[in-house]
Formats: sequence, C-alpha cells, structure tokens
Amino acid sequence: MNKISVGLISIILFFQTLLFAYSSNPQDFINELVNDVIVKLSDKNLKQEEKVAFIEKMALENVDVKALGLYTLGELRKSAGDSEISNYQKSFQKYFLKSLTSRLTDYSSSKFETLGEDKKSPNYTIVNSKVSPRDSGPEIKIDWRVYTSNPDKPLIRDLIVEGLSLARTQKEEFASILSSNNNDIKILIIKLEEFVNN
Repeated sequence: MNKISVGLISIILFFQTLLFAYSSNPQDFINELVNDVIVKLSDKNLKQEEKVAFIEKMALENVDVKALGLYTLGELRKSAGDSEISNYQKSFQKYFLKSLTSRLTDYSSSKFETLGEDKKSPNYTIVNSKVSPRDSGPEIKIDWRVYTSNPDKPLIRDLIVEGLSLARTQKEEFASILSSNNNDIKILIIKLEEFVNN
C-alpha cells in the first residue's frame, strides 16, 4: 500500500471519529447520547446482542466507570491493596454494564428531553432531563452528573432519578454487604460476579 493510500485512509478514519463524537457541551452531550441509545434500542432490525454490545460500548466511552467504582467502594478504597482494587474494578465494570443494559431496555420506546443545565463548577455540571413513556405512563425526571475536567470529553458520573442518586444507592448497598462480611472486599467481588453470571 503506498503512502497516498495510507494517508487517505487516515483522513477517512479521522473524519469518521469526528462524525461519531458527541458534543462537548454537557446538555448537548446528554441529549445526543441518550437519543442515540433510544434509536438503537428501538431498531427492530438489530439483534438483542447487537443492542447490548452498542450500550456497553457507549457506556465505556461516556461513563466514568472507574471513578464510579471507586466511589461506590467507599472508605475501603483507601485501605484495600492494589491487586484487590484492580480485581474489584474488573468485577464492578461487568456488574455495571449488565445492570445498565437491563435498565435501559425499559426506555427503548420512550421520548427523552433535556430541560436545562446547572453548571456547578468548571469541572461539574448537572443536566436536567425527563423521560416520557409513549404508553402515557408517568414522566421520570433524571438529572445527570457530568464531569468536564477534560472539556473536550465530558463523562457521566451519576444519574439522579426522581431525586435518588444511583451512585449513592449503590454505595449504600455495597456498604451493607461489606459491613455484614467484616469489610472483606473479596466477598463483595464474589457477590458482583454472582450477579453477572446469573
């Protein structure tokens, strides 16, 4: 392959990346991302495994899964060893992805709308939104905690559904498991793996 061909392929790949990149503005980022997911989930031509693969890819690219995992681990993240944290992060990522895909399928026929944003700091914005089921069910208010420490790549760190923080709820659930098992992180990892494999 000559240099010109390599150059053309590089340019094409670069523009494809630009075309599929979401906005760096937090509100636009959430609006584009969620509507993209809803379109994919409602596509009857896609197999279920293709939809799951798409959601997992979107989540890994647009959610700060590592920071979320450390937050939900609580104070134990400060005392656990590096290998324990590494094993926990791997299990948490699988747990998070399975949990997310099972939840999102419920919104595949819903209408999503962003309502506004509240910039708390240069690195942190809350995006307000609502989900309206097309079967005339009750609207669901969702606030998205978006971190913009890298202004070109916003990342989601939490969803607050009807005032309830999913990250905080998960942290409390994990704390309950740990307190019942002498703060043994290995037990928590086993519980996460059991959820993934069921």
